[in-house]
Amino acid sequence: MKSIRLSIPDVVLVEPRLFEDERGYFFESFNLEKFQQAVDRDVFFVQSNESLSVQNVIRGLHYQIERPQGKLVRVVEGAVFDVAVDLRTDSSTFGHWVGATLSDDNNHQLWIPEGFAHGFQVLSREAKFQYMVTEYWCPSYERCIRYDDPDIDIVWQQLAAPDGHLLERSVSAKDQNGTALVMAEVF
Repeated sequence: MKSIRLSIPDVVLVEPRLFEDERGYFFESFNLEKFQQAVDRDVFFVQSNESLSVQNVIRGLHYQIERPQGKLVRVVEGAVFDVAVDLRTDSSTFGHWVGATLSDDNNHQLWIPEGFAHGFQVLSREAKFQYMVTEYWCPSYERCIRYDDPDIDIVWQQLAAPDGHLLERSVSAKDQNGTALVMAEVF
């Protein structure tokens, strides 16, 4: 397993070692000891989730203000552009974002620690997205920052249909009505 700290160093891209031959492939998708060494802390997951989304869906930017969740995310089918936004006011990267393409081709995973908002955009026809979290989902603590907040300025991808016209993004009403960063509850 290879781990790469991104431009916000607490966010870690995990590249599993793939063993491949004419029969197919094998890789270790999770190893607690190696993962904890990669992120340099003890991490224990309490819940595993999966979602299915169609092309150009944007989900996020989600977080829990109390009982915050660390997330280890991966794509098992398709491809997404995955994003983490630093919401820690004592951080030099507060309000900054990092992103990575996760797919069933590259098998990469992204560690997003507590104190970050998370979102993703589906690049493929559809994508199955899995994530393990360090805290249980608590709807009363869930918060959402607008995916297109100009103060964060995430560069979402422009996707085109086979005929060349740009596809319209699909965003839930909840996510469209997310809070602006300047008004959001942060850490």
